[in-house]
Amino acid sequence: MGKLNTILHQELRLAIISFLANVDYADFKKLIEVTGASKGNLSVQITKLQEAGYIKVKKSFKNNYPHTNCALTAQGKKEFEIYLKELKEMLNI
Repeated sequence: MGKLNTILHQELRLAIISFLANVDYADFKKLIEVTGASKGNLSVQITKLQEAGYIKVKKSFKNNYPHTNCALTAQGKKEFEIYLKELKEMLNI
């Protein structure tokens, strides 16, 4: 039995990755809506996932307002699949 990925084994980061695994991309506003996180906390967790190489972040401007899109990377998808496999093994399901 393996050790769970400490980057993914955090509630908000896991929620972000879980959502992104089912969509092509999501903007910051959608991730706030889906996770219920504060802007500051979400921003910190997105940065941690980006630094780990699990998500890619594209920042732009829409009508003079900052706009952030996030998408799962191939590495993020692979790590998420491994995490789920290890979790299922731990739970014997």
